[in-house]
Amino acid sequence: MSAHARAALIIGLLAIALAFPLVAANEYFVYVLTLAYIMAISAIGLNLLVGYAGQLNLAHAGFMAIGAYTLGILTVDYGVPYWVSFVSSGVTSCLLGAVAGIISLRLRGHFFSIFTLCIGFIIFLVIEKWDDLTHGVVGLMGIPAPPGIGPIQFSTTTGQYYLVFAFLLLSIFVMRRIVNSLLGRAFMAVRNSEGLAEALGVRLMRTKLTAFILSTFYAGIAGALYAGFVRFLGPNIALTDNTFDLIAYILVGGIGTLFGPLLGAIMLTALTQSLQFLQEYRMIVFGPLLILLVMFFPQGIFGALRQRQMHNRSKQQSALDRVKPIPTIDDPSRMEASVDA
Repeated sequence: MSAHARAALIIGLLAIALAFPLVAANEYFVYVLTLAYIMAISAIGLNLLVGYAGQLNLAHAGFMAIGAYTLGILTVDYGVPYWVSFVSSGVTSCLLGAVAGIISLRLRGHFFSIFTLCIGFIIFLVIEKWDDLTHGVVGLMGIPAPPGIGPIQFSTTTGQYYLVFAFLLLSIFVMRRIVNSLLGRAFMAVRNSEGLAEALGVRLMRTKLTAFILSTFYAGIAGALYAGFVRFLGPNIALTDNTFDLIAYILVGGIGTLFGPLLGAIMLTALTQSLQFLQEYRMIVFGPLLILLVMFFPQGIFGALRQRQMHNRSKQQSALDRVKPIPTIDDPSRMEASVDA
C-alpha cells in the first residue's frame, strides 16, 4: 500500500470514528465502543511489554484496577479534583509497577509470568479485603464523570466517547514514537534474544523495567478512564480473566503491531456483545471462532497483512533483479584486457 493510500485510509477511518455517535442506532452502541476504546488503550500498553519487549505480564488487569481505584478513592473519599486524580492514577500505577518490575524481572520466561500472575492475585485480594480503603466487595460508588473543558461537557455518553477517543489517538501516537525510537529498538532486541542484546550493549534490566513501567502507565490511564466512564468499581476489575481478555485482543489483532490491539478490542468486544443473547452458552460459539482465527492468523490480522505486504515486496524485488540489464564496460582498454584474459 502506497503512502497516499495509507493516509487516505487513516483519514477515512478517523472520519468514521468521529461520525459514529451521530449515526449510531442508539446510545448503547456508543457505550460499547467507548468501552472497547478504553480496553484498547490498556491492550496497547500490554502489547508494548509482550509484543515488543517479549515479557508476558499476567498482572496487567491488576495495574488497571490500581489506576481505576486511585481515581475513585481520591475523588469520592477525599474530594480531590478529577484531573489531579486522573494524573495520580497513572503515576501510582507507574510507582507500583516499578516496585513489582524490580522484583519480578529478575526472573525469565514462564517463571516471570507465573510470578506476575501471583502479583495480580495479590492486587485482587487487597482490593477485595481492604474495606477501609477500597470499600471491599461493596464496591466504590458515586465516582464523578470527567468535568467539562469550557463548552465541552463529558457528562454524557457521547461526550465521554470523544474524550476516550482523544486519549486513544494520543496513546497510539505516543506508542508509535516509542517503538520507532532507539528505545523501541532496544525493546525488540531484548525480545529477539536477551543474550545477543546484552552482548550489543543493551542493559537488560533497565530496558525491561522501562517497558514494564510504561506498560503499567497505560494500564493506569485506561483504568482511570474506565472509572470515570462506568462510575462504579468492584474487585472483579482486577481479575486475571480481564488480563487474558487483553491478551486475546493482542493475539487477534496482531502481536507486536501498532493497531493490532485496537482492532482486536473492537472485534472481540463487538462479537461478545452480539452473543449476549446466548447468555452462558455464548462461549460455545465464541471459543471455536477464536481458535479458528488464531489457527489461520497466528500472527494476528495486522501481522498477516504485514507479512503479505513483505512477501509482495520481496516478489517485486526478485522480479526487478531478474530484469536488470547486464552491466557494460565503457572503457575500451578494459574491454580488451578482459578479452585477452
